[in-house]
Amino acid sequence: MRLVQLLGSFITTTSTYALARLEYAMRHPESPSPPLIDRLSDASEDTLRTEWDAVERQLELARRYVKDHDDARGKRAVYDSTFAWLQRTTRELEQYARAVRWVMTVDEGR
Repeated sequence: MRLVQLLGSFITTTSTYALARLEYAMRHPESPSPPLIDRLSDASEDTLRTEWDAVERQLELARRYVKDHDDARGKRAVYDSTFAWLQRTTRELEQYARAVRWVMTVDEGR
């Protein structure tokens, strides 16, 4: 049950990331767009087995993109609400992904 809830939260946040990604790309057409993260088709264990590894790889690309762009902007960069939203949603996805991976590991040990 907790895995289904986590996946549901991950799916919702993936949709939010897609909007943040679009808004950032529209505000910064000179920059490469942030990477796509596929939305899981549903919150089932079957979907998790077939789609999760690819989604984790995509999330890692998004994490690197945010880190690289944050570093390139510098510590004293002007506040950019679109980048902040992209950064927040990426971090939230990372937290859910770690929790999902933890639950998967615990469940495999049973």
